[in-house]
Amino acid sequence: MKWSLHNPIGFTPLPVTIITSVVYAGLLITLLVIHLVVPSAPQNATPVKGINISDAWSDLQVLTNGFHPYNSHRNDLVRDWLLRRIESILRENKASNATTSLNDYGAVSPERRSSVQHSERAVIFNDMTSNITFESGKLSVYFEGTNIMVYVRGKEDDAGHWWTSQSKPGGPGGVLVNAHYDSVSTGYGATDDGIGVVTILQLIKFFTTPGNQPKKGVVALLNNGEEDFLNGANAFCAHPIARSQFLRTFLNLEGAGAGGRATLFRSTDTEVTKFYEGSKHPFGTVVSGDGFKGGVVRSQTDYIIFNGILGLRGLDVAFMEPRSRYHTDQDDARRTNIDSLWHMLSAALSTMQGLTSDTSSTFEGGDPAKGKVSNGSGSDAVWFDLFGLVFVVFELHTLFALSVTLLVVGPITLIVISAVLFKVDKLYLFSLSKHHHHAEGHDAVGLQGWRGFFRYPVIFAVASAGVVGLAFLLNRINPFIVHSSPYAVWSMMLSAWLLIAWFLSRVSDFVRPTALHRAYSLLWMFAGGWVVLVLVTVSEERFHIAAGYFMVFYFAALFLATAIAFLELFGLSKKSQYADEYENNLNGQEEFRSPRSGSISSARLLAPSREEQTQEVDAEDNEQEDEPVETTSLLRGRVASTFANYTSRSHVGKAPEAEEVLNESKKGRVYGYEQSWSWSLPAWTWLLQFLLLAPVAVVFVGQIGLLFVSATYQTLSDGSSPFTVYIIMSIVSVLLLAPLGPYLHRYTFHVPMFLLCVFAGTLTYNLIAFPFSANNRLKLYFIQRVDLDTGINRASLTGIGRPFLDEIIHTLPSAAAQTPSCASSERYTELTECSWNGIPPRVVAATHPEVPPLYGYADWLTYNITRIGNEARIHVTGTNTRNCKIQFNRPIFDMRVEGAGDDGPFKRVGEDGSKEIRLWSRTWEKPWDVLVRWESSGENDGGGLDGRIICLWNDENKRTTIPALEELRRFAPVWVGITKLSDGLVEGSKSFLI
Repeated sequence: MKWSLHNPIGFTPLPVTIITSVVYAGLLITLLVIHLVVPSAPQNATPVKGINISDAWSDLQVLTNGFHPYNSHRNDLVRDWLLRRIESILRENKASNATTSLNDYGAVSPERRSSVQHSERAVIFNDMTSNITFESGKLSVYFEGTNIMVYVRGKEDDAGHWWTSQSKPGGPGGVLVNAHYDSVSTGYGATDDGIGVVTILQLIKFFTTPGNQPKKGVVALLNNGEEDFLNGANAFCAHPIARSQFLRTFLNLEGAGAGGRATLFRSTDTEVTKFYEGSKHPFGTVVSGDGFKGGVVRSQTDYIIFNGILGLRGLDVAFMEPRSRYHTDQDDARRTNIDSLWHMLSAALSTMQGLTSDTSSTFEGGDPAKGKVSNGSGSDAVWFDLFGLVFVVFELHTLFALSVTLLVVGPITLIVISAVLFKVDKLYLFSLSKHHHHAEGHDAVGLQGWRGFFRYPVIFAVASAGVVGLAFLLNRINPFIVHSSPYAVWSMMLSAWLLIAWFLSRVSDFVRPTALHRAYSLLWMFAGGWVVLVLVTVSEERFHIAAGYFMVFYFAALFLATAIAFLELFGLSKKSQYADEYENNLNGQEEFRSPRSGSISSARLLAPSREEQTQEVDAEDNEQEDEPVETTSLLRGRVASTFANYTSRSHVGKAPEAEEVLNESKKGRVYGYEQSWSWSLPAWTWLLQFLLLAPVAVVFVGQIGLLFVSATYQTLSDGSSPFTVYIIMSIVSVLLLAPLGPYLHRYTFHVPMFLLCVFAGTLTYNLIAFPFSANNRLKLYFIQRVDLDTGINRASLTGIGRPFLDEIIHTLPSAAAQTPSCASSERYTELTECSWNGIPPRVVAATHPEVPPLYGYADWLTYNITRIGNEARIHVTGTNTRNCKIQFNRPIFDMRVEGAGDDGPFKRVGEDGSKEIRLWSRTWEKPWDVLVRWESSGENDGGGLDGRIICLWNDENKRTTIPALEELRRFAPVWVGITKLSDGLVEGSKSFLI
């Protein structure tokens, strides 16, 4: 099988090297381009009737012109701007004749609070009354909502104000689309969740445009307070629309990065996921959904409220990278782009069009839990995109059936093919020799069919161990390098595996060449894949995990490739025929053979080395050079060919050469020193096997690997384990390149030598490079705590370790002469918190720099406590804030805030009690009256209750408000990003004893 112009796909080094390299490079480059490059937004600002991309981008710039957390004055301004913007959209579309009355400060006037403007096609709900009390572990939360809702009436909805009725509205139900308009206190909120907000504004515009009225009604929710315990979505649960049983499905828009493509994070079921199929550029895989389900992804979105509390069925679409900008001042409009905006907007538009057009009974019926919607039950889904162009979705039950089928059909098929091969005497696999019968008895003709059987698992294990070893090495020497250089790590691992596997394959092929290397390699891969698929199938059935879908397709490709390897053996001559041919070609030449005791049955199984063969032939040439005899080879001087390597001789150098046993046409079709019977193997089947296996592995495994690493490689600053990231990367690297294993023994040295240079360079870089940069900053968590009783204040940073924290803190002028106090963080146990005496904050306007802290801080919060037995009323007021909390040193077992409404399905206190109550008010400096009840733990404990009352401030739009944080922004290295540790940037506290 030598390379020639008429055989460009022969199983020889040049075509194998070129074709496999081109295919892998093409697939990997395509995956990277799709992953990194966002499809361009249309040049036309109005690509769809009712949608204006330029307006959406302008809205995003206005929205992100400052930090706007719930507990900030700018949050009120953003809310009022949103109301004005919605009303202008409805006026433009002639969907509302209402106007907004504003006071001189741009705030909504008192007469419009809690108002509703009615029109034929749309209703704006300015919700200033809903409040909710709920528990979260050993925490109780009271929250007053300031949500904005727009109801766009559907063609098949009930007429009138059905939300005021106690009865369930008729019609097919409605669709909820949600985003939150608050940001964190340290981020501008461009992608978290500004793009989601402006997308909803455009959806309101689209569905109220004449001619675009949906069949099913749309409720567009802009909730406030998502960043703190998903408070806004919880408050929505108390609104009449949420309790009316009108809504059936939802689309939640979120952000956890600063650009890129918006991915489908998760979905509730197959039926609702199918409506995402219409997206022009779908992006995502069910692996992320299983990550949430299994707790691998620890953060949460409003999705869990709409599904878990209300029982709606829907989807979660979000930006996911880069995480280093998430919740920092780099989450701004400058670092995202209009292409990312269009990617989310176009996906949301097509999904909402599908959801609002479906009037079937798919989302009706069933026996829901108390307080949940009666909208049927969906099936577990499997979904993924292909190259960002096609979206595939089907039921998990279908995947399970396919898995079981492959587990049964695959082995049986190979067994059947093997049986047929055995029957027709062509099963060269596992065949050591074949007996040739003659008048004097029989001889065993060596076949060497076992040669190479154990080769691939050894090569695979050693190469994989090398990659895993690199994961250990990086984790030990430079564990955070993946934070800034994930592709350098990818390149190192991929090149290492291929180098090791290629070297071992070539050495094995040199020492013991075999034509069965490819077949045995595929057989081993098939066996290993079968075991993995068993585990995947069990997880599908018992745990409803769909993330292993890629293994089903991977194994299917392995099965087909292995079956081809078995089928190509039919192209060989029968083993008996080969043995007869061999013996017949030796007849008449007994003088070159020993007696029967030296027959072929005593053949040596290990072929002589190429050097030995050359020496033997040279010796023969010297002996026969002057006087050729009738047995002299016609190809004098040629190195002994394939056949000679696999036949034994009693007298080395005396046996007939392969050229005399095989005719010329057969000789040229045996590769190198492989078994002489392999001359009739098809030369092209390797390509079919490769094209079946490699694209499946690269497309499915590559996509999952890129998405997983993109979602996790910058979560190390959150306390995630870098070793987990490296191990996953090593596993993905092995799965990506494993399909090359059966072909590496045919590789030329050119690609491996190039990869050797890549490996050397990336290994050196990964071991010595600094892991953070201005574009990939180390995220640190800031908080400043002030003891209002003593005047002591401590600023703190929480991060991945002392070396980095010490270096950063010592760059601050106010802390340069201090020794930070460090300990394990209470909030993030994997991280370290270091604190120092901070510059006094100025979050309360009355504080003057000349006033001693003890006197200046005392008025930040006031409280009064009245006790009656094991109950107490705690009256709390904070200055220039609307967020306080009460911490107890023992759990309380009941609590209630005076003025709170009906909590619906929520519990105020958990079964084990609460040790903290968090309070949010929509009104600045509003006093809270909190009633609490506790249980006495013994006769000698006094029966009392003690703890701390804390108020929070996190409005940093004036840089002089929190000087310690401003100092960090000015003097910390450029590779440091600051985010919030808790709800507040500054906490002021006083102790109490009841």
